[in-house]
Amino acid sequence: MSWEMAVALYFVVLAALLVFGVAIGSVMGFVGILGITVGSGMRTWSTLGDIVWNTTNSFTLVAVPLFVLMGEIILRSGVSKRFYSGLSRLMYGMKGGLAQSNIVGCAIFAAISGSSTATALTIGTVALPEMRKRGYADDLTLGTLTGGGCLGILIPPSIPMVIYATVVQESVIDLFMAGVLPGIVLTILFMAWVRAKVAMNPSQVPQVSERPSGAEALQSLGNCLPVVALLLAIIGGMYFGVVTPTEAAAFGCLAAVIIGLGYRELTWAGMHLALRNAVVTNAVVMFIIVNSQILSYALTSAGIGRGVSVALAGLGVAPFVFYTCAFLLYLVLGMFIDGISMMLLTVPLLYPTIKALGFNGVWFGVVLVVMIELGQLTPPMGLNLFAVHSIARPAKIGAIARSSMPYAVLISLLCFILYFFPQLALWLPATLKS
Repeated sequence: MSWEMAVALYFVVLAALLVFGVAIGSVMGFVGILGITVGSGMRTWSTLGDIVWNTTNSFTLVAVPLFVLMGEIILRSGVSKRFYSGLSRLMYGMKGGLAQSNIVGCAIFAAISGSSTATALTIGTVALPEMRKRGYADDLTLGTLTGGGCLGILIPPSIPMVIYATVVQESVIDLFMAGVLPGIVLTILFMAWVRAKVAMNPSQVPQVSERPSGAEALQSLGNCLPVVALLLAIIGGMYFGVVTPTEAAAFGCLAAVIIGLGYRELTWAGMHLALRNAVVTNAVVMFIIVNSQILSYALTSAGIGRGVSVALAGLGVAPFVFYTCAFLLYLVLGMFIDGISMMLLTVPLLYPTIKALGFNGVWFGVVLVVMIELGQLTPPMGLNLFAVHSIARPAKIGAIARSSMPYAVLISLLCFILYFFPQLALWLPATLKS
């Protein structure tokens, strides 16, 4: 069977199963097994065990459950409330200070939790009542929570980056370092939009903010420092080669426990919930990863990746045209499929073409994570929209989506900034190696 016929078969079966509501992880596994069977018969089924073993027996992937657990411990230990409270007090002098605190707080806290949705919920639970009480307009507040939450999977440590690195055999540390500057740029873009929005409509924020006393400022600083120190220790340890990403994740778990115990808010019940959620999350992620590798093996066996790459090269498609088409593809997929599934579904097919067109694999990993961020804000799938909606009643989901739209535009802008200025992502990894 030609690779063109294989593509048609895979697409029809995959689309049909998704339409009938089959979970994306199961769909990838079923389509992969079907492709292997059609291409080589049942005699190759024995390779499935090898695929499962080789996928799960990965030292790099151990970082995924550890980073998830670290984030869960931070979420359950009261650290998040203290951190946001301290940060908002320190930013008292900035116009629309609490709205800016949402962006900065989400950027820092999401990097540790590793979950956009969890960050939007955690920061939102603390920030929303306080901002409403002080007179901030929901039109401003809701977007800072949904948009700010997206920053977590771009600023390291990032779970999607670990998974991408494992699938395409790129360096996890290079990917982590490549996400730092784009993450900072996106944070600045978000803060600039908040400042512009406040300038255009000053009535959306209160006119004055109470100056904290010296003692309050020191207490606020003390509430912020443990989280910032943990993030810097993890990134710095990897940057200077002291620890691997997996070791950094293990250290992060230990440090999170120590911080939680230091605040005396990490209870046995909270620890049990953190462990439970980490296990459930990791089981779902690993199920998707294993099934995606089965599909990837089927695609490789059928020669689809190489065939698509050669066909596009023969058509003479310009790199920018291909990049724009890929952006539109991920924009549409992000409306219906979660980020990790979207990445694992498309990377085995697109990665050979990416390399053939001369794009850098680390750079594309950063771009892909930015596109996953965009999917967090685009309905009907936009998880951050529904997460904030669950805590923002009586606000309607439409109002939350409208408030989030400028942040989706800014994320899209960053995608094209990265195309024209790839060194924004590649400079720091190159500096690390020099």
